[in-house]
Amino acid sequence: MSLSDYLAKKYLTADPAPDNKKSKKRKRKDQESGTVVIDDDAALDWTPKTNDHDEDGPITVSSSSADFRRAKVSTWKTIGAPIPSEQVTADAIIASAAAENAARGAAEDDLPTIIPDPTTSTTTGPLKMESGAHAGLQSAAQVTAALQHRQAEGRAHFASQTHSPTTKETIYRDASGRIINVAMKRAEARRAIAAAAASEAAQHEAQKGAVQISQRETRRKELQEAKYMTFARYADDEDLNTDLKKQDRWDDPAAEFLREKKDGKSVTGKPLYKGPFKPNRYGIRPGHRWDGVDRGNGFEGKWFAARNRSKNRRELEYAWQMDE
Repeated sequence: MSLSDYLAKKYLTADPAPDNKKSKKRKRKDQESGTVVIDDDAALDWTPKTNDHDEDGPITVSSSSADFRRAKVSTWKTIGAPIPSEQVTADAIIASAAAENAARGAAEDDLPTIIPDPTTSTTTGPLKMESGAHAGLQSAAQVTAALQHRQAEGRAHFASQTHSPTTKETIYRDASGRIINVAMKRAEARRAIAAAAASEAAQHEAQKGAVQISQRETRRKELQEAKYMTFARYADDEDLNTDLKKQDRWDDPAAEFLREKKDGKSVTGKPLYKGPFKPNRYGIRPGHRWDGVDRGNGFEGKWFAARNRSKNRRELEYAWQMDE
């Protein structure tokens, strides 16, 4: 069913016929007067035919409106050249295709640039993107290999341009126009960096104690000598016995007989105090200029007392457990 047939069936209805019947008196009067009345509708043959001679006769109603609704053929008259439906459809398809092409062209501006591979043919060889990977469907290994190949080519090209005999070294000048010796400036900068590092290291060492520095140096020498020692050391090892004899133990009863007389100097070579003094937790002896007066707050004595008290408690608890 065409569009015109659907509209005629659903929405169009024929107008009712106008009532053009005249009474016999009016018609007889017009005939007597000789006046001729011409109806426009009758002239155009749009007036339905009725029986004018018999006023009381049956009225015949035309069924053109019903026939018009049930008409299978459109009664519309086309003014001008008719436009076929196929041509309208074709024009719509062409317009939609043009719109799609324009949208695709705008989207392709944001895509990566595809350049042909110079080593292959531009017509039959695969295309390459700007990153070096081939265009189209491929595996991850192929993409990685293509990218690595592109990077290697870039490094080789850069190296060839850098070390080319035609490449000239850049000349630097100061504000006055004199040429700056870049090598000399770089050497001066390296020397300044080295001096700053040495000064920082010296300050770091100065913050450490002299005893710690001496112990670290002694430890380094021991490690150097350990390279030439045997793996196993026995009781008759002279070096081991000498090192053990040099150690001071406060509870050694034979310390006075085995201890060698020292010259009263510290590890750093400074003289030490020779009189009696209270012990401290670090085992540091006072210097030779100490006058023998303890000016501390008594914390060292309390520290030793607390340790001794804890040790005595543990020994008593153990003894009570053995008695039970």
